[in-house]
Amino acid sequence: MAEESNSLDLNLWLNREIIPRQNRLKAKFWNILSDVGNEIDLEALLEIHPKSRGLKLSKGNDLLGYPYQVLDLIRDFSPNDGLNIRVLNWFGHGLFLFVLIGKNHSKAPLIELTQQNWQFDLSESPWDYPEIILKGASSNLPTLNEVENSPFYQWHKVIEISSATEIKTKILDELINLNQILSEKMG
Repeated sequence: MAEESNSLDLNLWLNREIIPRQNRLKAKFWNILSDVGNEIDLEALLEIHPKSRGLKLSKGNDLLGYPYQVLDLIRDFSPNDGLNIRVLNWFGHGLFLFVLIGKNHSKAPLIELTQQNWQFDLSESPWDYPEIILKGASSNLPTLNEVENSPFYQWHKVIEISSATEIKTKILDELINLNQILSEKMG
């Protein structure tokens, strides 16, 4: 039964446990992403992309009303020749790995990423996660026309998690695999 739009859920409002519980969960994920960042070899990132600006961990509270956390590696967001690797933890939706490669990057591993089950993003913006994730604006077999007409090259992959103990390992495994693809092609 739907609530009236002008009613207030006073039980939720007075529930003292909800916000601290959510904050504890966000802090645990923040620590996991921080640990992942600390295990990344910054020299290896420079070999892949000499313009690397290192890592950055950031967070927000409202991506379609849900909190999110982001770990960016390399951080060169140029749509022409940049490179960025992003781990997105979007509460209520999941954990995702994105790689943004400048459209004019001569060594973009287009085929290699497709062969490793990455989805090529078809949104108009690399930051339109609702369009990419929720509306499925991506392709596992992009056409030549889709690739050529995209204003940027971006792929994403869902990081499947079945238990809390495997989160850090799964993220690191995916990053190691991605870094291997990038270093073989771009390093």
